[in-house]
Amino acid sequence: MSTATGTPAYLTKKWLADHLSDERREADLLSEVREAIFGAQDGVTSILAVVITVATATNQQYAVLVAGIAAALAEILSMAAGEYMSSKSQREIFLAQIEKERREVEERPGESEAEVAFMLEREGLQEEAAQRVAAELAREPKVLLKTMVEKELGLAVEEGHSAVQGAVILAATFAAASLVPLSPFFLFEPRVALPIAVGFSAVVMFALGVAKSRLTGRNPVRSGLEIVALVLAASVGGWIFGSLLPRALGLAGVSG
Repeated sequence: MSTATGTPAYLTKKWLADHLSDERREADLLSEVREAIFGAQDGVTSILAVVITVATATNQQYAVLVAGIAAALAEILSMAAGEYMSSKSQREIFLAQIEKERREVEERPGESEAEVAFMLEREGLQEEAAQRVAAELAREPKVLLKTMVEKELGLAVEEGHSAVQGAVILAATFAAASLVPLSPFFLFEPRVALPIAVGFSAVVMFALGVAKSRLTGRNPVRSGLEIVALVLAASVGGWIFGSLLPRALGLAGVSG
């Protein structure tokens, strides 16, 4: 594709700016999708384990719903708070590291230039070329700082999505996913709802794995089956604990 003057579009600053902006948005979107997949996966498997455990132990619809809803609410609040504090703390640590590098650039520019030259040489540039590039970067302290931060620390100077945004995405997807194993128990007694919950969860998780494969490029069937394995593990674990728990509590002198 070329411009009216015959110059390739990719050589124009506007095309390059738009292209880089699109790629940045795509990277941010992939990060959000990762959080959404994690929230959905955890919402299905953890709540499925809870409802199977309680249903097996009590065979009471009311008890299953109370336990499942309580577990879902606790997880939603815990995951949202944890994601928010984790992202906020991580960003604060990153900013402190960036500020340390900024002081180094201001106070010891020669050292910073030498570090960048060394890193460029380590990445494959010849020594003279690496020194020449580092010297050009050192003409603009902000550019030198950004290069040091990205290459030395592996950090981005620009901020990604906010800690609140990540917490909301994680909490919302967990809340929606938790309804998958819970919903059958609103309609049916535990004996009927149990296999429906397991089957529904397996179908949803398989679909999630297939959707994830579109981003990772992996085999969709294999990706789906890997996540379904989590459903089966949660089901077996819930059934085992649900079967053993009444006996264990009975031995401890606790009765239902």
